[in-house]
Amino acid sequence: MIKQEIRQAVIVLHQKGHSIREIARAVETSRNSVKKVLASGQIKAPPITKPEAALKYIDLIKQLHKNCGGNLVRVNEELQAKQINIAYSTLTAFCRRHQIGVKPKQRAGQYHFAPGREMQHDTSPHKVVVGDKLCHLECASLVLCYSRMIYAQVYPVWNRFLTKIFLNEAIRYFEGAAKQCMLDNSSVIIASGCGTNAVIAPEMEAFAQRYQTKFIAHWPGDANRSARVEGPFNYIEKNFYAGRRFENIADLNAQLKKWCERVNHAYSRKLRTKRIDLFATEKQYLNPLPLYLPEVYEIHHRIVDLMGYVNLHTNRYSSPSDFISRQVQVQESKNMVRIFNGPREICCHQRLEPGSYSLSVLAEHQHQGRSKQVKSKYLAEEKKLCLAAPQFKELITRLHQKKGNRPQVAIRFLYRMYLDYPLEALCRAIARALEYNLLDLKRIEKIVLREIGGEFFRLNYESKK
Repeated sequence: MIKQEIRQAVIVLHQKGHSIREIARAVETSRNSVKKVLASGQIKAPPITKPEAALKYIDLIKQLHKNCGGNLVRVNEELQAKQINIAYSTLTAFCRRHQIGVKPKQRAGQYHFAPGREMQHDTSPHKVVVGDKLCHLECASLVLCYSRMIYAQVYPVWNRFLTKIFLNEAIRYFEGAAKQCMLDNSSVIIASGCGTNAVIAPEMEAFAQRYQTKFIAHWPGDANRSARVEGPFNYIEKNFYAGRRFENIADLNAQLKKWCERVNHAYSRKLRTKRIDLFATEKQYLNPLPLYLPEVYEIHHRIVDLMGYVNLHTNRYSSPSDFISRQVQVQESKNMVRIFNGPREICCHQRLEPGSYSLSVLAEHQHQGRSKQVKSKYLAEEKKLCLAAPQFKELITRLHQKKGNRPQVAIRFLYRMYLDYPLEALCRAIARALEYNLLDLKRIEKIVLREIGGEFFRLNYESKK
């Protein structure tokens, strides 16, 4: 096929009076091609009018496509069974041209955000090694759409209480909030519905009013609408977690905050500037922080148990013994757990990690009431045996290694043998048993009895005969 620029050159040269031979040599094509172009008189190439062999079977192909569930391989097999020979590549091209089983492609759009107009919030599940354990964590992120400033933190669980804590920290980090906050139909914030029909939970709607912002949601499947916050999650997984070690979640969040600051101050090739420079423009359009920001907390009602503790998220917090069996109000914040009796604060604890089954006892509560005496795993008999001979000390050490925190019965049995049998014979028996790592005290006692049998006991061998 002759290109359009060649066709245009042929017509122009012919209009200037050049012969067909000269034009063919100039454009490096054949004289017949020049004649065809001049005969058509058109610069654009004429459309191909070749008839489609499968066009007369279009109704049959549509029906077979429906019956075969869209599998064109099966459609081709059914056509072959009906003596209709159409190549598979021809069939697929025919279906594409006539939109059979093919959704029409749409152009990708692009969202433009004015400064301070919108911020986007979302969460993503991540698997992270914290300490020596693989943990399933929820990574929460908030991004300003104009400047792309990012703030992210991770949490072991995700609920409405932690959502308010995160958003409160993120908005304070940006020193303001955008006019609206886009969500991905989060069930933590949305009470019912989705998209433009989403109904925000009253608790979260009141939280948004504090910062003069508004929660909105996009329709399910429209991930491009929240692309500003979706993209950084992959960046966090591939860049931040790689090669870093974390002692605990607090250490992870501290490193993640520093990483966000480094990203915000780094040059972005996509933006062709730094995020912090765009933020300098956007900051003046953000809703300013209110004059007073109360601490984010959650209220729980508990009854102090008979041991003087309040149970919260599998953890136990001590309280004064005067409030045993009485109902108190527990106020849980990010780092603190405060116990109230009406408007008066009774005590205050450092918040323990939920689900850790830990105990928090304040110094003023340690000596209140009766406390169980903790029995030591070390006995008085053990000290006497260790001083008697080195063989006893070695045997007791191995008994501790084998029995852990419960060697008391074995040590008392050993002390009885120490009182009943001669020391030298007992030490020889223990030394022989240690050579073979024999820790069964009853078998050691038999060894002692064989050694001292003829010396301390009258054995009547004749009666046995």
